[in-house]
Amino acid sequence: MLSKYILLTSLPQSSKYEDWWWKQQLGKCYYRLGLYRDAEKQFQSALKQQPTVDNYLYLAKVFVKLDQPLAALDLFEKGMEVFPGEVSLIIGSARVHEGLGDLDSSVKFYKKVFQYDASSVEAIACIGTHNFYSDMPEIALRSFRRLLQMGVVNTELYNNIGLCCFYAQQYDMSLTCFERAINLANKENVADVWYNIGHIAVGIGDSNLAYQAFQMALISDNNHAEAYNNLAVLEMRKGKVEQARAYFLSAITINQELYEAHYNLAILSEGQGDLNTSFKEVRKSLEAFAEHVDSKNLLAQLRQYFTLL
Repeated sequence: MLSKYILLTSLPQSSKYEDWWWKQQLGKCYYRLGLYRDAEKQFQSALKQQPTVDNYLYLAKVFVKLDQPLAALDLFEKGMEVFPGEVSLIIGSARVHEGLGDLDSSVKFYKKVFQYDASSVEAIACIGTHNFYSDMPEIALRSFRRLLQMGVVNTELYNNIGLCCFYAQQYDMSLTCFERAINLANKENVADVWYNIGHIAVGIGDSNLAYQAFQMALISDNNHAEAYNNLAVLEMRKGKVEQARAYFLSAITINQELYEAHYNLAILSEGQGDLNTSFKEVRKSLEAFAEHVDSKNLLAQLRQYFTLL
């Protein structure tokens, strides 16, 4: 990489800085080396000489790396004025909006993609995911099945179809899809598949299957905080308080932002009369997720206890 960088730095000089293509290549090298300000200068210079889709995309990536998402959005808007209907620019804008948490704008741009490319896998997947989290599993299922018809076959797709089938009350199809997902899974995603199977088993009331699935998730990935949390809840139901506490603490150690583990540990401590620990954990839960209603209620209840004391 370094030898390639040295070669490219000399080429723009030999062309008297008039060749935009070499500036773009030099900007790529700066980007790979982590020199984002230098990369920004090269891409901007290349963009002035020759507006191309690639230059807009690379410069937007630099702005995102520099934590300037609004500048990236402005750049995408300018790019779409120069290249109307360019799908890569529309998708880039949708990604930045999604990163900012502006999901409504992100979905709007992904829907706009369909006007120019009705077979965009990313747009279909993101719209399907949005519909699923908007409590419309049946509509989301149509998007994911569309991907299946297009020839997309992977663990994540079958996993999502399985979840949609479950929430659409198609339980037999759900388990079949998860079976296919496990067959296609690798070391990186098999733990998530087992976790979702355990989640579904809890939903249908099969505690034994849920317990085994969460254990399989931990065997596949010993740092799966959500599996530790759910396994702890099952242990609580069995009355194994100390084992549940150990699992909750493991989940919190792995992921401090997992508000469910903090809240569940607060409930466990409150049930044992350890109000101080319960108070600390419920506050941590609200720090991670300030709008969690159950945590707010528990905090108010604990404050009432302390007032009476």
